[in-house]
Amino acid sequence: MNDTQKTDSLLIAIADYVCDYDITREEAYDTARYVLMDTLGCGMLALRYPECTKLLGPVVPGTSVPNGTRVPGTQFELDPVLAAFNIGAMIRWLDYNDTWLAQEWGHPSDNLGGILAAADYISRQRLEEGKTPYLMQDVLTAMIKAHEIQGILALDNSFNKAGLDHVLLVKVATTAVVTRMLGGNRQHVINALSNAWIDNASLRTYRHFPNAGSRKSWAAGDAGSRAVWLALMAVRGEMGYSSALSAEKWGFQDVLLQGNEVTLSRPFDSYVMEHILFKVSFPAEFHGQTAVECAIQLHPEVKDRLDDIDSIEITTHEAAIRIIDKEGPLFNPADRDHCLQYMTAIGLLCGELNADHYEEETAADPRIDQLRSLMTVTENKAFSQDYLDPSKRSIPNAVSVHFSDGTQTDTIMIEYPLGHRNRREEAKPYLIDKCRNNMKTRFPAQQVQELMDVLEDNSSLAAMSVPDFMKQWRI
Repeated sequence: MNDTQKTDSLLIAIADYVCDYDITREEAYDTARYVLMDTLGCGMLALRYPECTKLLGPVVPGTSVPNGTRVPGTQFELDPVLAAFNIGAMIRWLDYNDTWLAQEWGHPSDNLGGILAAADYISRQRLEEGKTPYLMQDVLTAMIKAHEIQGILALDNSFNKAGLDHVLLVKVATTAVVTRMLGGNRQHVINALSNAWIDNASLRTYRHFPNAGSRKSWAAGDAGSRAVWLALMAVRGEMGYSSALSAEKWGFQDVLLQGNEVTLSRPFDSYVMEHILFKVSFPAEFHGQTAVECAIQLHPEVKDRLDDIDSIEITTHEAAIRIIDKEGPLFNPADRDHCLQYMTAIGLLCGELNADHYEEETAADPRIDQLRSLMTVTENKAFSQDYLDPSKRSIPNAVSVHFSDGTQTDTIMIEYPLGHRNRREEAKPYLIDKCRNNMKTRFPAQQVQELMDVLEDNSSLAAMSVPDFMKQWRI
């Protein structure tokens, strides 16, 4: 790094937070435990789907890395870079892990892929050297900090409006915390971060019509994998770039943001983890979660009158219209779980929504497209304002069904989904059940119970070594 240049303030702020800030709030750690539980449970459920599992494992079949990273739910033992991709891909595959919504959006638990991969690898190396391994408390701390970096950067900076995918922030957050976990000092973190920003990000092409596809399910794994690699490079002494963001003409901001500065709207602490949104009831793009809840409430009233429906009104917020308002053909599960109308139709038709509802067998039901054809989607300006209001951070939707005889259902409006902080205590039992049920798809009953005993106990989880924890997830 050129010592004559002034280092970008954002790089310094992130490095100072990662290296020096102590997380003290009990709520942050308790929420992080639920995030860990929920995220790994989502990964176990994803292993039911061949389109996911075909991407996992070593590049060269049969390769195993002694004292490498164990991939939960599998027998794979890989280098930490590839393991980060494996873990990241499986936990994001079904669009069922946590969510953060602001000017930018994303899924901060995507960072767990890189964090777990690095933590297991480092800990096993330490044990070989007779040193103390990382504890799961250290993993929870890294999760809180990664959530914070990704989420605070998302508050006021809209990378999606520049066509960039939100996994850029996964790369940045994971790079920062993993560099520190690898033993990097403040300068190592700055160097690694500068390279993460210079990497840029993938385009959002694969999230939008007409190209929505499965890359959206492995993009975060790709970002986390790259982050681990950049962290490893930095602690080996690879240089960084002081003005990676601010350099005139060639910096991130001039090249990609038309000169607009990447800003921080509040100091880093543990705000994001404490306010994170869980997908409790169903795997649905989060801007549509409350619409599905509304539809499920209406299901008993409409299930026997489907042929009598004249129109369906969905009232929503601007972000939902921009991201998941879709008409016309839907070509794959990735396309369907990012379609507000499809998800709402399933709720009305089935009274539930699960991952199988996005597969071809369900999608072939002609009643779904018939219901979609009757839907109108409109923005409520107040909903859009409340979505961005830091005192609310609501994700409101309203649904009503109108029949050909002139009657209609009540308009069901839900402001906060079950996974919102305002409904956290209500959600916790459901999150535990969700994790248990997801793990049952992969493990025998005794192993599920042993895992849940650890995950449900704060002190037992915090005190467990990372290698012992990862060993419990083997098949």
